[in-house]
Amino acid sequence: MSLVEQLSNSLPADRVVVDPDVIASYQHDEAEWAPFAVPVAVVRPRSAEEVQAVVRACLAHGAPVVTRGAGTGLSGGANATEGCVVLALDGMYAIKEIDQLERYAVVEPGVINDHLRAAVAEQGLWYPPDPASAPWSTIGGNVATNAGGLCCVKYGVTRDYVMGMQVVTGTGELVRLGRKTAKGVAGYDLAGLMVGSEGTLGIITEVTLKLRPLQDPQRTVAGYFDSIVDAGRAVAAVAAAGLTPSALELIDKQCLIAVDAWKNMGLSVEANVLLLGRIDDPGLIGDQEAEKMLSCFDEAGATWSAVSTDQEEADALFAARRLAYPAMERLGPVLTEDVCVPKKHVPEMLSRIEQIGLRYETTIANIAHAGDGNLHPLLITPHDDLPARERAQAAFAEIIDAALKLGGTVTGEHGVGLLKMGGLVQELDPVVLDMHRAVKKALDPHGILNPGKVFAS
Repeated sequence: MSLVEQLSNSLPADRVVVDPDVIASYQHDEAEWAPFAVPVAVVRPRSAEEVQAVVRACLAHGAPVVTRGAGTGLSGGANATEGCVVLALDGMYAIKEIDQLERYAVVEPGVINDHLRAAVAEQGLWYPPDPASAPWSTIGGNVATNAGGLCCVKYGVTRDYVMGMQVVTGTGELVRLGRKTAKGVAGYDLAGLMVGSEGTLGIITEVTLKLRPLQDPQRTVAGYFDSIVDAGRAVAAVAAAGLTPSALELIDKQCLIAVDAWKNMGLSVEANVLLLGRIDDPGLIGDQEAEKMLSCFDEAGATWSAVSTDQEEADALFAARRLAYPAMERLGPVLTEDVCVPKKHVPEMLSRIEQIGLRYETTIANIAHAGDGNLHPLLITPHDDLPARERAQAAFAEIIDAALKLGGTVTGEHGVGLLKMGGLVQELDPVVLDMHRAVKKALDPHGILNPGKVFAS
């Protein structure tokens, strides 16, 4: 019996997809130039037991399993490999439980981030992790890459909110990891180990997420800067002043022009670089901190700055930040970096990115979760221009080198996938890499879970 026959026999009729046109839409994520293959089939399960059946069928045939959510990833982590089954979890989208007293939610991996945030808000609660892709990305994908977002400078990343989960292991077992209690130190933190593992250690079929009370109203501080380095100095000044903003985001001129061309927001007329900060401390303290942030902007060379009194206007500015990446995609292939450096080195790193772009004759736009040093240079190339692509890839590698030299990391939230495998080898000690491989071997002894990703076996 072939693998597709076994899958078809063990699952409901509509779960297994072999139509080439449909399969083509599941072959890769949003990472530019990351390699991918044509999968044997796509399976869209509706339950943990169906996921388990897929893994067991793949074990029997020695076939790889590549798990994906919405396909919004930017590192190639969900790209199909030769002979694999793509396990698409976007059909598992139930919000199973919201506990107001204990402040947690139990959700399936296909739940859209913004849908969860809206659902818990109705009960006076808040799920903070908010990647720019929150309107489209899934909780399962956020957990798999340990996604961050705009609020993470103050409230942490996905890892900080994962309490427990249900997982199908590499041997086809269905297990529960973690807890639902506020505290718990029984055994190793295996649930934490799954966060950021990109489908290489297990397949997450349910997640228990910690919630917070609804966020207090926010004050938005906006600043225009002539140069990206001046904006970087403002970021460092905010940190040096002891402020912990609820968001601190950077958008450069090229991104602003692209957003204006798409949505006609008019932001690029006056600003070369836009820096957006938010303070959510209540009352007088919040007012004082907003003014202190405003002073940091001005002292760093802002050409204009203000504390917004118009919530609709402030929300529009942050909407522009979320639109920056898709707006740039409209101009041509975009290779997206995701380095993170200490906050004190943000000005220097931004300067180095500018220099790298000039040296390789590559257009590099910049957006950033600047408040925690997570920078997203966007390397843009014309369509079907191979020399430009090769220059961009060389620039991409040099940006990684620069971040590591400044004490940073090769990825802050997008994951390693395929694009950052070389960078991970640079960043980690060989002994530490061997520890990673030992964990992988222990939890996926047959090597079927997303093989060839994160690090070479």
